Amino acid sequence: MLITRIILGLIGLGVVVFVHELGHFIAARLMGIGVEAFSIGWGKPILKKKIGDVEYRLGLFPVGGYCKMRGDADFEEIYRKNKEGIELEKGSYFAAHPFKRIVACLGGPLFNFVFAVLVFSVIWGIGGFEIYTPSNRIVLASEVIPSEITPSETALAIPSTPAEEAGLITGDRIVSIMGRETETFNDIREIITINPNRLLPLEVVRNNEILSLSITPSLDETRTRGIIGIYNWLDPVIGEVVPDGPAHIAGLLPGDRITRVDGNEIDHAWVFNTALGEMPVIIDIEYLRSGELFETALRPEYNDAGRASLGLNWEEMSFQAPRLPPHRALVTGLAETWNTFTFSVESLSMLFSGIDVTQAVSGPVRITYMTGEVAAAGFNQGIGSGFRSMAGFLALISIALCLMNLLPLPILDGGMILLFLTEAILRKPLNPKFVSAFQTVGVVLIAGLMFFAIFGDIRYLIGLGGVSN
Repeated sequence: MLITRIILGLIGLGVVVFVHELGHFIAARLMGIGVEAFSIGWGKPILKKKIGDVEYRLGLFPVGGYCKMRGDADFEEIYRKNKEGIELEKGSYFAAHPFKRIVACLGGPLFNFVFAVLVFSVIWGIGGFEIYTPSNRIVLASEVIPSEITPSETALAIPSTPAEEAGLITGDRIVSIMGRETETFNDIREIITINPNRLLPLEVVRNNEILSLSITPSLDETRTRGIIGIYNWLDPVIGEVVPDGPAHIAGLLPGDRITRVDGNEIDHAWVFNTALGEMPVIIDIEYLRSGELFETALRPEYNDAGRASLGLNWEEMSFQAPRLPPHRALVTGLAETWNTFTFSVESLSMLFSGIDVTQAVSGPVRITYMTGEVAAAGFNQGIGSGFRSMAGFLALISIALCLMNLLPLPILDGGMILLFLTEAILRKPLNPKFVSAFQTVGVVLIAGLMFFAIFGDIRYLIGLGGVSN
């Protein structure tokens, strides 16, 4: 249900924000900087309690939060009242040495990074979960009629394909790009995504021969990624049958291998897209089960938009993740976090490549929904799977929050670090009016970005066409 996804999403985001603000809180206290308030959520406090010299709050709006340090608003007061100086109270934010303020600013992003490391480490330490990974064998998108048989997220498809221009053909295995081995389709996607408009050397296995080719990914401006026009290869083997769906009614079972569709031999499951292109009422199917050949007639279901459903999912490659000892789990968690962080940095650079910001930037609404959706999907497979899916996704959000706050923009942690570094280099306090104006510019920039993000969120939710239970 939608309300369940929203609740799960809010809980998840609350955890990530709590970790971030806790980092600021602990770092400030270690540096001798006083904290006036620590809040989870924004807006008017609905709960608050003062312990020592800190007031702990729960805000009305359960997304976001803040750690209000003593004297943090002094520069705003100076700017508003047109004062020239500031009386620095001992223990206040701006009375601390610039490097202590830098540590306080770094605390939040650092805790988000450490949180991601710990989450990934715990996941690998527990082990025993399945990892689904499409192979490095490809199908040209130009040979496929798009449908919802397989989630579009598994594709790197566009109408005109650089893959064809590079000489790739359906059935090829891409074994390396830029000298990096690509054992899975996810490896291919990771490299292609962050290298639009760049000439990339690749090696392909075709008929047991290795070919050296080159390709230039195009930029998908709506999703901020490089794309070349390929889908991952799908063997036509049924992995799951939806109860009371078309495949179930036709008598198909998991493990059945489809060999013919309407009399035509097939090699991969994407052929079904072509068979469904004209919205047939019945599809004649031949399939193998336990070495015997059978025939059946399948009646696809169509929604109002003409999208077909066969009531089945295709079998995916998977392997059982081993349970790693603590030291190896920690090393793997650190490597996974660092790889995700560097990948995010490279992806961020594409925001300046003329992409559609409303599509590329996710706001709080979309992130909340996606967090809840991932968690809900995981919980449908079991409690353990639900917590693991949600934890992994929160680790990714935590890394994104870490990176975002390190950007050298006014009001963000990175912008304040830039200010304090400048103050340390000049060895004198910065002009209070300049600092206040700098922060005001930051508020305007962030507000503008949030406008685009929330506008994109609305478009995203409308594009879902409603949420089913």
